Amino acid sequence: MESSVAVAPIATENGVEHTENKVSHHKISSKGGWNAAIFIIMVEMAQRFAYYGLAGNLIQYLTNVLNEPTATAAQDVNNWVGISSIFPLLGAFVADSYLGRFNTILLSSFIYFMGMVLLSLAVSAIPLHYRKAVFFTALYILAVGEGGHKPCVQTFAADQFDERNPKDKDAKSSFFNWWYLGIVFGASAAVLVAIYLQDNVGWAVGFGVMAGALALALAIFLIGIKRYRKQAPVGSPFTTVAQVFVAAARKWRVSETHGGGRGIYHGHELDDDDKRTDIGQSKRTIARTNQLRFLDKAMIIDEIDLASRERNPWRLCSLNQVEEVKLVIRLIPIWLSCLMFSCILVQLHTFFTKQGSTMRRSIGSNFQVPPASLQSLVGLSILVAVPVYERIFVPLARRITGHRSGITMLQRIGIGLFTSILTMIVAALVEAKRVRTARENGLIDSPKAIVPISIWWLLPQYLLVSICDVFGIVGLQELFYDQMPEAMRSLGAAAYISIIGVGSFINTGVIEVVEAITHRSWLVDNLNRAHLDYFYWVLAGLSALNLCVFIWIAKRFVYKKVLEDESKEEVC
Repeated sequence: MESSVAVAPIATENGVEHTENKVSHHKISSKGGWNAAIFIIMVEMAQRFAYYGLAGNLIQYLTNVLNEPTATAAQDVNNWVGISSIFPLLGAFVADSYLGRFNTILLSSFIYFMGMVLLSLAVSAIPLHYRKAVFFTALYILAVGEGGHKPCVQTFAADQFDERNPKDKDAKSSFFNWWYLGIVFGASAAVLVAIYLQDNVGWAVGFGVMAGALALALAIFLIGIKRYRKQAPVGSPFTTVAQVFVAAARKWRVSETHGGGRGIYHGHELDDDDKRTDIGQSKRTIARTNQLRFLDKAMIIDEIDLASRERNPWRLCSLNQVEEVKLVIRLIPIWLSCLMFSCILVQLHTFFTKQGSTMRRSIGSNFQVPPASLQSLVGLSILVAVPVYERIFVPLARRITGHRSGITMLQRIGIGLFTSILTMIVAALVEAKRVRTARENGLIDSPKAIVPISIWWLLPQYLLVSICDVFGIVGLQELFYDQMPEAMRSLGAAAYISIIGVGSFINTGVIEVVEAITHRSWLVDNLNRAHLDYFYWVLAGLSALNLCVFIWIAKRFVYKKVLEDESKEEVC
């Protein structure tokens, strides 16, 4: 066991120096690290296999089996994806406050498995007149399971790396790239295997294979149980957030030097039984920032505080607690400015797939490419792009910028947002060519006819989506993990996931507005008569405006700085 003695930085408030001697003991643990994280990555791969095997081809089942109109089916897919991405906010709250991440993952994985079993029964054994109701019930049981699994599993895996250990800290920087690589591997396998079985063997077989993958995932997760680092739930993080706002409101007339102010409360004076009041329960000190200064009043010591025998957490909060609340607030504008980005990504499961279903998909004389299988191109591209990003792009960018990760997290997200605009532009141009080809061949009024244009014309837009993922999605994952208080990291993961969910609802709203304005002429069932390319141009224009807003917000963003860290604050 190694011991080290560290002297915390001296902070001066109103001429009073606060110096803290800390003795930290770092014990090398046999738990955690890559030996534990690899089990969790394998679990996530199996879960993504099931999720994308369903989401990737859901619109085909709704239109071809349940006979829903194309626009209605697209809205149903968007709503299901949206709710599946909103429930993680509730799941993260339950995990951080009551159950803990490990128990939440275990329970949600079982719920997810039962939902997939019910879905398999809905497409095979359930009578036809009950089938649609049972099918949608199963879908939303899956959404509940997704709500507990999604926000916890990535955070639980990242928790296996100790940030106080330099080697683990470096490993965690690469972890998010390799984590996403595992997700993509599972998603690509779903598109190539599960969706092929759904289209060519039967829906029941395809869903049954996905249920088997979930059972395997649960078994793998339990195999690694003795290797995991587990963190106990810390209670509701919303309480401590509320305390900062209430304390600041109660002292709105108090200043540090006037109005009864007696300096800043750092939390060093707390008794041993009161050291767990900060959101993150962390002994690491977060540097004070100049943003959101109105919240600083919550940590000002006034006459009432001095006269009290015990600290009232609804009147006086520590510097760390206030700064942790600021971390959460600073992420809200980023969250809002990335919603349009997810509107682009959901096209992958809806209109991109319907486009492909109208195009020539034959390879040789017998094999037909399932239209949803082109989604595997995104995964395969990412399987190549992530190692290239990690091994080539980052070292080259590091030489230019001097930044440890090559580029900052917000720069990475910004590149993803810009690429999403290019994706819609290319998709609009390809769709215009597809419709022109249909018109030239007299197929404009034959919606079920195959247009004599190869499905591989869609390749560029799928490849651009993969670049969006490598930069935008991975960047968001890392930002909402790194910049959240430690005890709220499940909520941070849920907040990132909810971007996809809320973006799906926004996309549904955009579809409804477009249909209302165009009198339902742009997104009709006959894509040859529709104007899907115009819809893509609308999304490109909205995304361009959104990118301008994101850049304005990013330039004003302040990254978290921990005083004990030797690294300098990141600069956007």
